[in-house]
Amino acid sequence: MVPLSKLKSLRLVCLLSPSTFASRAEILIARDLKPSHFSVQNRILCRQFTSEISEDQHNFTVNYLITSCGLSPEDAISTSKWIKLQSPENADTVLGLLRNHGFSTIQISKFCKTRPQLLLARPEQTLLPKLEFFSSLGVSREDLAKTLVLNPNLLQRSLEKQLVPTYNFLRSLLPEKNIVSVFKYNSSIFLQAHTKKVVPNIAILRELGMPESCISLLLAHCTHALIHDTEKFRQVVKEVKEMGFNLEKSTSVLAISIMCRSYYKRILKRNCEVYSRWGWSEADVLSAFRRRPECIALSEKKIMQTMDLLVNKMGWSSEIILKSPYVLNYSLQKRINPRCSVVRVLLSKGLINTEKLSLHSVFGPVEKEFLERFVDSYLGEVPQLLCVYQGKVDIQDV
Repeated sequence: MVPLSKLKSLRLVCLLSPSTFASRAEILIARDLKPSHFSVQNRILCRQFTSEISEDQHNFTVNYLITSCGLSPEDAISTSKWIKLQSPENADTVLGLLRNHGFSTIQISKFCKTRPQLLLARPEQTLLPKLEFFSSLGVSREDLAKTLVLNPNLLQRSLEKQLVPTYNFLRSLLPEKNIVSVFKYNSSIFLQAHTKKVVPNIAILRELGMPESCISLLLAHCTHALIHDTEKFRQVVKEVKEMGFNLEKSTSVLAISIMCRSYYKRILKRNCEVYSRWGWSEADVLSAFRRRPECIALSEKKIMQTMDLLVNKMGWSSEIILKSPYVLNYSLQKRINPRCSVVRVLLSKGLINTEKLSLHSVFGPVEKEFLERFVDSYLGEVPQLLCVYQGKVDIQDV
């Protein structure tokens, strides 16, 4: 039996140096100090001894998360349930790697709160090769940090078994610059075994006649769709064809992308109701969807504000908008409002008439062409017209 005096000395040493002694002391207790060997007094002392080791270890972890990782005390306490630090050395090296690869103080704090377990990872052996691999793709330091903060699981995947094979697969179908885009906006493809879902889903598209150009477009910009469950993906593609989309056209790619979203049916139902306020039937909504699939995914606020401006203030009927639903996708602040303001000024001064105006003539041209046609040509009559377009002068003040 271990003498009480020896236990007391062990406890004293542990309190003086808890981080280096804790693991050895736990082994000693687990292996040598069996419950049957203790008196009641010794058992009480042992419980106190181990609890103080645990408490010191916990306090160190919480303190490190606050002082080195930037977590709030509340977040540090919550996060410490998932990690127990023995010493700062390894975690310091991990944080140093993150800083060297572009992580800001705020990003490090978010990263440690989301995946504190990575503070225990082997920095040189596991983290550094993955950071260097992603950097080698051409991803900027800013985008690398942003993506890894949003998706820290990427650093927990095998480089040889998952990350590199996924890259090689993408590279076989996409140019290098598009792989950077996939990493920035659809990095979840690197978390999955692409052979289980992406490859079978691409096979479905090829089987149904989608050309490689459209498949590459879907892979590069709508990667989430190809990560869909294979049977569900097949059903979506079937529905897209039944709705009249041509799989050889890029609009089918957008339709597949939207219909693979979890919110599709909910937002379709909602927007059918929103468009009905402007006289569109459900068949009209589906017709607009076939022309410009993006118009079905707009927010209620965006639809209402755009329709109000075009119908109530500009005088275009909702039937005309139905024939050119692409207009609904333009930015109100950057395109629709500025151009409508210019046109309203010209109409009020009788410099143009509504008969020559169409949605396409106003919103179709690129900015340079619009300015030449509707602004520069009338600066002699309305010197403030450019300021109206730039939002510096109100219509009423012209």
